[in-house]
Amino acid sequence: MNGKVVIVTGSTNGIGEVTALELARKGAEVVLISRSQGKLENTVSKIKSETGNDNVSYIQADLSSMADIRKAAEQFLQSHNRLDVLVNNAGAFFSDRKQSVDGNEMTMALNHLNYFLLTHLLLDTLKQTASENGEARIVNVSSSAHRGGNINFDDFQAENGYSGFGRYSESKLMNVLFTYDLARRLEGTNVTANVLHPGFVNTGFGMNNNGLVKIALDLIQKLVALSPEKGAETNIYLASSPDVKGVSGKYWDNKQEKESNSASHNLETQKRLWELSEELTGIKPLQTA
Repeated sequence: MNGKVVIVTGSTNGIGEVTALELARKGAEVVLISRSQGKLENTVSKIKSETGNDNVSYIQADLSSMADIRKAAEQFLQSHNRLDVLVNNAGAFFSDRKQSVDGNEMTMALNHLNYFLLTHLLLDTLKQTASENGEARIVNVSSSAHRGGNINFDDFQAENGYSGFGRYSESKLMNVLFTYDLARRLEGTNVTANVLHPGFVNTGFGMNNNGLVKIALDLIQKLVALSPEKGAETNIYLASSPDVKGVSGKYWDNKQEKESNSASHNLETQKRLWELSEELTGIKPLQTA
């Protein structure tokens, strides 16, 4: 990974932090994007200390905010003309319905629209990097929870009968649908896009919630969850392994290609989700190579 530039979002704890750490250990220049300034400073300091790699920096951004996503992309592009790997990892579970600053339902805003918009804003640089260096990679973190997801286009903002777990599953299905459509649109560019299930990982998942949901999730994680180091293995593999060079549009679990649910392969659903996401983020249609 020497000489390569990597972005990892949601990188101040859990699998995001481990991914950033290990890619820095492999020699990559790593840029962390997360919400908390203090956590970013501490994490960057820790990674530099543990790896001896000083090419680690951060961009502070709330990735549920489209203005922040745009500012983060602009800040990166002002100082970089190369991007070899984008790891879209930031996400969360919300037991109660919340709205983002843009008025979108929060789970979708953070878990899906964030991936969609940030990827598009950085895509020209990814393509240019691939053209000059032979490849660039997009790695999207989803979950096996996508198997329980169902995209309800008639209630796309989940305003009726909100279910935290149901909406989380729906957002993770959006990650898979987006990745498959993106990979197809990127054919011929040498930019690959893959999506993965990291396993059920002890990352503090859901600790932003209150009451019994928080208590239950904390207990389950302590009892049965994987370590962040184990959970990050597929992230790191897809970001760095020569074994997957040129491999695109696949769903991965435990560093193995797996079959995602049937709903994720529906081309009409992929197209409709893409068009709605374009509308909500205000981006121009992606031009294929």
